[in-house]
Amino acid sequence: MTPEVLRLVRSDDESWAAEHSAGMPVDQALALFDAFRPVPAAEMIGRWRGSGLPTGSPLDGLLEAYGWYGKEFVDAETVHPLLFRTRSGPRPVDPALIPMAVLRDRPGLAHSRAARTAFGAVRPLLTTARPRARLREIEHRGVITAAMVYDALPIIDVFRRVSARMVLGLMDLRGLPDPFFFVLHRE
Repeated sequence: MTPEVLRLVRSDDESWAAEHSAGMPVDQALALFDAFRPVPAAEMIGRWRGSGLPTGSPLDGLLEAYGWYGKEFVDAETVHPLLFRTRSGPRPVDPALIPMAVLRDRPGLAHSRAARTAFGAVRPLLTTARPRARLREIEHRGVITAAMVYDALPIIDVFRRVSARMVLGLMDLRGLPDPFFFVLHRE
């Protein structure tokens, strides 16, 4: 573990996220993720605001460009993995209706203004009241910690505790060579 990662983990505060809002190399993000403590699934219950942690992933900045708000964990069986901003507040979107292959394989298209405009137009049709993921504790990178398992997509979001109000998330998407990292702040 590098001295920088060790300092960030030992500080047990949330300032590292602001210090690294422009991102960090994926190997440093993995080292940081591995150094943070596991999160019991019960501690994930609630609504969380999200933001990406850029690491050079083709998904960097994509969620924010589309109006991503965060995630909501009502209980272990009732999870809304993607909340998006609307005029009436955050609303869950069914991730199975989002073209993940385009996001993963054609990031240039996904980042285009035309794609964002199209998503904005159809987003009301993608909302759902039904849960689209489950909360579990799984072993990932040798540690048992909270994870969100998507119902209809080959995605598992794994969490590590930064503080009582912040977690570092790692999205494990089949076919994506490196994980996508994000930060969640408890509301």
